[in-house]
Amino acid sequence: MFKVIGNAWALLLGMMFLMVGNGMQGTMMGVRGALEGFTTFELSLITSAYFLGFLGGSRLAPDFIGRVGHVRVFAALGSMVSAALILYPAITYPAAWILLRVLVGFCFSGLYVTAESWLNNAATNETRGQTLSLYMIVQMVGIVTAQGLLNVADPGGWILFVIPSVLVSISFAPILLSVAPAPAFETTKNMKLRDLYKLSPLGFVGMFLLGSIFAAQFGMSAVYATEIGMSVGEISIFISAIFVGAMVLQYPIGFMSDRMDRRLLIIGVAAGGAFAAIVGWVFSGYFWALCMSAFVLGGMSNPLYALLIAYANDYLEPDDMAAASGGFLFVNGLGAVGGPILIGWIMTSFGADGFWLVIIVLMFAVAAYGIYRMTQRASLYVEEADDYEPVPYAPVTSAGMAIAAEVAQDFYSDADDEDENWELPEWDGNPRE
Repeated sequence: MFKVIGNAWALLLGMMFLMVGNGMQGTMMGVRGALEGFTTFELSLITSAYFLGFLGGSRLAPDFIGRVGHVRVFAALGSMVSAALILYPAITYPAAWILLRVLVGFCFSGLYVTAESWLNNAATNETRGQTLSLYMIVQMVGIVTAQGLLNVADPGGWILFVIPSVLVSISFAPILLSVAPAPAFETTKNMKLRDLYKLSPLGFVGMFLLGSIFAAQFGMSAVYATEIGMSVGEISIFISAIFVGAMVLQYPIGFMSDRMDRRLLIIGVAAGGAFAAIVGWVFSGYFWALCMSAFVLGGMSNPLYALLIAYANDYLEPDDMAAASGGFLFVNGLGAVGGPILIGWIMTSFGADGFWLVIIVLMFAVAAYGIYRMTQRASLYVEEADDYEPVPYAPVTSAGMAIAAEVAQDFYSDADDEDENWELPEWDGNPRE
């Protein structure tokens, strides 16, 4: 662990500042938007705009890096984020915020791709798993810290937008002043979405549905909390509970994942998230019940993201993992763009509790599709499956599947070294094999 910190402390510190800034601006959209009189549907469009920008950035950022290098891309995109954060309170119109959110989402996607390829270069085969875990923890700490900073000033003023702007600007310093050289950037081959679906239907459909769940959970939670009358302090605790749950329950679920049929665990975790949302719906008038529901929901949904990646990797050749990761990130982003719009429409039509209703339906849909897939394909033996690696949710925290793909590739490479006859379980496309 100390070796990992020594090799990547500058990048980890910079990412923590970046995540504090991102976490603050994400929550402030719901709080300040309500104070400005934005409707729930307008706020849902503003939330979707971030994921639309993120989707575009995940596609274009690698080209930018290939042309001008990591340092210039990081500095340029970071500067635009810092400027956009200052403009929110200056231009309080829904259309302007939608455009700013597209820009911020695009830039954060590029920042993540840049930082993570840098981080991956700093890690070795022996430390890459530890590096990913520490990276995830740093990001979660940053987001939780951001919720606490919401209480230092009036959300109707400028200060809560100035703070994330300054933090994003500061985040460049340790990275850009690091003596570690910027890595060479190599783009991976693409995988057609049709081929990705054929390889892992559950991974494909699950990622799409989970994108909507995350967008509703992370993007609209502040809107929901504001609608039911929570104070800023209560909102910060409520949203923090989601991320703390994600951090606490990640490893217990990962431990089980390596010891049982992943599909059974995916079904159970999705159903658990749905029941947590039911508790939030039924006890919506009780603050601490809502916090407990948020804790469990975050603890179920974030590991579900990593579970779906691990399950899909079980059926992939090592050389295809990075391309599949990019494909899953795109599919997840498509779901994330539509999620806030759906939940905004439901909340406008049926009230604030529509927030929970959408999550309940989507979580049960993941579980139901998992049950269906179990009737279509036989299970791999546990010893044939890839090791589980914790992966943070990409659009909210990072584009972390790139590193996860490297971890999986290293695992298979090591297996080949130990046993030259080792190979993936064959599958000829017959869904019942």
